[in-house]
Amino acid sequence: MVAPKHIVSAAAIVLNDKQEILLIKGPRRGWEMPGGQVEEGESIKAAAIRETKEESGIDIEIIKFCGIFQNVERSICNTLFLGRPIGGVPTTSPESLEVGFFPIEEALEMVTVLNFRQRIEYCLDETMQPFYVGF
Repeated sequence: MVAPKHIVSAAAIVLNDKQEILLIKGPRRGWEMPGGQVEEGESIKAAAIRETKEESGIDIEIIKFCGIFQNVERSICNTLFLGRPIGGVPTTSPESLEVGFFPIEEALEMVTVLNFRQRIEYCLDETMQPFYVGF
C-alpha cells in the first residue's frame, strides 16, 4: 500500500480597522486571499502568517481559526483563518501582481473563483464557524 500524500494549505482573511479585506491578485487565479502550502515542520497558523507576509508585505496576527475546505479528489486541505494587520506595507511579490485592502462588498465582487469567494464569506460569518466543506 502506498502512503497517502496530501497537500495542506493555510490562508488568512485579513480585515483592517476600516472593515476592508486584504486581497492579492495572483497571475493565475485573479483576486484572492493570501495563502499557500504549509511547509514541513511548520504549523498551519504560522504558514498563514508567513504566506500573507510573502505575498502581500503585510504582517498579521491570527484572531481565530475559521474552518477547512477539502478538495477530496485532489487530496488538498485548505485551512482558513481570520486575521488582522499589525504592520508592513502592501507590496507585490512574484506571487502577487497587485495588493490592497478593499471594502467587503467590493472585495467579494473582485474574487471571481466562486470557491474562494465562499471561503471569504464563511470566514466573515461567525454562525458558519467552525466549518468543514468537502468537495
